[in-house]
Formats: sequence, structure tokens, C-alpha cells
Amino acid sequence: MPAKQIPDIVVGRLPIYLRELSFLAAEGVAVTSSFELAKRLGVSAAQIRKDLSHFGEFGKQGTGYNVGYLRDQLRRILKVDHEWPIALIGIGDLGRALAHYGGFVNRGFRVAALFDNDPAKIGQRVGDLEIMSADRLADIVREYGIRVAMIAAPAAQAQKIAETCIAAGIQAILNYALITLSVPDGVRVQNLDPVAHLQRMTHYL
Repeated sequence: MPAKQIPDIVVGRLPIYLRELSFLAAEGVAVTSSFELAKRLGVSAAQIRKDLSHFGEFGKQGTGYNVGYLRDQLRRILKVDHEWPIALIGIGDLGRALAHYGGFVNRGFRVAALFDNDPAKIGQRVGDLEIMSADRLADIVREYGIRVAMIAAPAAQAQKIAETCIAAGIQAILNYALITLSVPDGVRVQNLDPVAHLQRMTHYL
């Protein structure tokens, strides 16, 4: 089935399955089942089997899944069987935390370039990377072949930054700015607002 016909909610669960399979592999587990994965993830075994069936047959009834094989297949499906360089724009407290975050390593991503429009920050180093002027964003994105960006800039600047990114060839944006970005068809955006998630939870308290 072509990827465009697969519900996005299904694609959204695949990284969770991949993460758990990576944990199992690190624990030395060679074979698992939809039932065991379901217990660890808090979803139904039927849901896991249905999600995976969109992409092929990865296990046999009564035998289960080979952990390493299924992990590698999900990496291929999610296209994280190679490394994606990321442009990070906005190097305030959140941006610096993201630049230092080690969780991207070995999961298919690498922060490759840092940008900010504050003259006091330009030229500073965060780890191995130097903060560059946002004026260089388009040129660097093209030069490095970057297709993924993270925006951690103030909301007032985020839309203009997104437009610059897209014009330079960015096709996927992880947006931490507290604004809903307007982007053309074909550009994927994930908005992350931790306060919204907190508010969703406090409704139930």
C-alpha cells in the first residue's frame, strides 16, 4: 500500500514500536510477540498487528517477531536507516537544550547547524557547533542538503523562519514555537506545545 494511503495515526505509532524494539534488542531479547509489545506499551495486541499489516508480514502466528529484523524494517519504513541532518533555529534555553540532547544520536538524526538572529549569540559555540546568523539559513540548508528543521524561536518570528526554511528546501519542521504554522502542501509540520499537553492532563485531575 502506498504510504500516502496509510493513516497518519498509524505512522505516528511506528516510532513507539521502534523505540520499544530497540529497548528489547538492547536487553538481548531475540523474539517478541504482539502480546508482549502490547503489555509494554499499553495498547492492544490487535492494534499492533493491524498497524504492522499495512506494511507487510513481519512475523508468524505462534512464532512471534524477530526483534532485530522488525526493528530494522521499521527503521527502513520510517527512513531512519540513515542519518538526517537537522537545522535548529532559535538558540535560547530550549534551543540549547535541544542542541545538547543526546537522544537524536543513533535514532536517525543529527543537529548539523544552529541559527539565531541575536548578534550576541552569533559565533558562540554549543558543543561542536557554532551559532550562525539566521541570514545564512537558506544558503547553509542548501549547502548541507538539509531537509528537516526544528524551530525553537519566539512565536512572532516562527512563520517567517518557516517560510525561509521551505524556500530553501526544508520539507519537515518540528515546531516548538507557540504558533500554528501555515505551510504549503507537501511540507510536514509537527507542533509541540508542552503547556497544551499539561492542560489536556489537568482536565482529568
